[in-house]
Amino acid sequence: MATEQNGKKLSLKEVMMQQLAAKKQAQAQGKGSLKGSTATKGMKSQQTKKPNNQRRRMGV
Repeated sequence: MATEQNGKKLSLKEVMMQQLAAKKQAQAQGKGSLKGSTATKGMKSQQTKKPNNQRRRMGV
């Protein structure tokens, strides 16, 4: 699973650290100093959920 870069094998930890750094840098360039990520799903109100009417259908 180790990748080669400049003739040196990298451990999985090092590769993951590089990817995380690249991701953070891309987010910083894209959004500036805004906190939080808009890439995540927005929260949905639970008030809009349909009630579970299974008991009514079963006649209980």
